[in-house]
Amino acid sequence: ESTVIACTPSYALYLAEAMEESGISPDSLSLKIGVFGAEPWTEEMRQKIEMNLNIKAFDIYGLSEIMGPGVANDCIYQNGLHVWEDHFIPEIISPDTLNPLEQGQIGELVFTTITKEALPLLRYRTRDLTRLNYDKCECGRTAVRMEKCTGRSDDMIIIRGVNVFPSQVESVLLEIGETKPHYLLIVDRENSLDTLEIWVEVDDYYFSDEIGKLEGLTKKIKHAVESTLGISVKIKLVEPKTIQRSEGKAKRVIDKRNI
Repeated sequence: ESTVIACTPSYALYLAEAMEESGISPDSLSLKIGVFGAEPWTEEMRQKIEMNLNIKAFDIYGLSEIMGPGVANDCIYQNGLHVWEDHFIPEIISPDTLNPLEQGQIGELVFTTITKEALPLLRYRTRDLTRLNYDKCECGRTAVRMEKCTGRSDDMIIIRGVNVFPSQVESVLLEIGETKPHYLLIVDRENSLDTLEIWVEVDDYYFSDEIGKLEGLTKKIKHAVESTLGISVKIKLVEPKTIQRSEGKAKRVIDKRNI
């Protein structure tokens, strides 16, 4: 019987809810440990997972450009993720000036690989915002610890473990050509799973009495976006000027998961 589960934290909560609905007690399982990553999650979410699944939940951090999961991991004290410094050199820089920041400051995490072959990386920008702790951990390890990432320095969002860029959606909409150049990505969490709803402005023509035109365009956009992103999405077609305009950088994403 399995004693360890590895998945995204949101999916772990989804499984816990499904178990409760099915009348399955976590005590009836042999699970003891959970290893979760691929998306941001809070300490409150960790506590909920541990309570609902009756396991110890550990965080894991990684980047596909470096090695995937396993660049840094929790120890039993769950007070920061130990970076494997025998393979990677972590630094914190300002995402604006790219200059190194003083110890303890929050900034963008960059990595230099030591043992990676074929594709070595020098001060690779992860776009993840965090800080490093060089104090010795209670577990006895002296490897530097990184805090949970507080956000990103670019527009990328992580939905169900998949990296999503607003520019990907924009490219799809531009290819379709039947929409306005105004769209909005609304990220939320329902039943412990991340959801993505995309608002797209279209001509008043589509809001005529012929509902079939509206449904047809909705399905067309949904299929194109899902094929590009690799995740399911909801498409909502809205009338012109529904989406708020901005004089500066357009606001393309509303993330309600941490609100």
